[in-house]
Amino acid sequence: MRPLLGLYVHVPFCDGKCPYCDFYSLRGTPEMMDGYTRRAQEKLAEAGAQLGREADTLYFGGGTPSLLGAARLSRLISAATAAFGLEDAEITVEVNPGGDLREFFRELKAAGANRVSIGLQSADAEELRLLGRRHTAADAARAVRAARDAGFGNISLDLMLAVPGQTEATLEHSMDFCASLGVEHVSAYLLQLEPGTAFWKNRASLHLPGEDAAAALYLAACRGLSERGYIQYEISNFAKPGYESRHNLKYWNCEEYLGVGPSAHSFIKGERFHQERGVARFLRGAGTVSDGPGGDFEEYAMLRLRLAAGLRDADFLARFGHRIPERMKEAARRYEPRGLTVCGEGGFHFTPEGFLVSDALTAEILFAADGVSPRPGPAV
Repeated sequence: MRPLLGLYVHVPFCDGKCPYCDFYSLRGTPEMMDGYTRRAQEKLAEAGAQLGREADTLYFGGGTPSLLGAARLSRLISAATAAFGLEDAEITVEVNPGGDLREFFRELKAAGANRVSIGLQSADAEELRLLGRRHTAADAARAVRAARDAGFGNISLDLMLAVPGQTEATLEHSMDFCASLGVEHVSAYLLQLEPGTAFWKNRASLHLPGEDAAAALYLAACRGLSERGYIQYEISNFAKPGYESRHNLKYWNCEEYLGVGPSAHSFIKGERFHQERGVARFLRGAGTVSDGPGGDFEEYAMLRLRLAAGLRDADFLARFGHRIPERMKEAARRYEPRGLTVCGEGGFHFTPEGFLVSDALTAEILFAADGVSPRPGPAV
């Protein structure tokens, strides 16, 4: 039996651009949203007929997918189910808090969605203001309660780390807020300044935490979420046992997925490709753009090292027919005394401190796999 696909649908509509966001998004009219929905339904049907595959995850990201409304989202869930089966699937919809979401969640649950990801970002009013968010913590709490009342038993909240003005005290408040609502999953991302965003343009005046302070906030999040029952399973993701995001695990395990919508990326049959940005191009039926081959040894190792489970001999043996190269294990062991890695007979993984320098650490380990003499290790 062929492995099951993940499906990603990019909904590009937003009611405003957050100053840190570089994802493709725009304001949409009802007519534009109707056209987008029809075209996405067609793309799902075409891809299902072409690939002849089944899927077990469906993720609506954006943008703000909830702006489409429950009726349009329901049509897309139906189209994906008809094309890819979706038996026992995890079906996630990203939602921005605000307004009365009770009927929206009831219709969404009736359509088959079973997981929601709510864009909290912070429970601190000043941090929300600086992030350009238009909701309050109270709005987010109402959204979680509305989702619960509709029958959702798998809810995730987003937090941002190292945002302007953030302290360990305000972060503790946000983590307490998440835990008090009993959500099953928390994504906690370090703020990244992306070229082309308002934050990038105004970066000199943002008063962001310094590198050491940002690292301290990240480690405080890892520690604090663990103390509240959320186990870290990826650099930026924490879940109660059994509630890890099945869809996102496909990315980090280097498994296949299909993306639909402007700017959506895919990985099928060893090839990576994406659809062009631009709703108009999407509506005209523009094709995909190749991103080259994917899934090789190096890419697999890079993605797996984002996971708390790290690299394991058994997984390497199943995928490549051999265990982790001994040179990689030796390189990983060099960093264990510094608290950056944990090594065992069957593999190794990074610690939270190691995740802070994961790019440099991964490069060192992959250089070792190529037989390159180790360079001085990364500093923390």
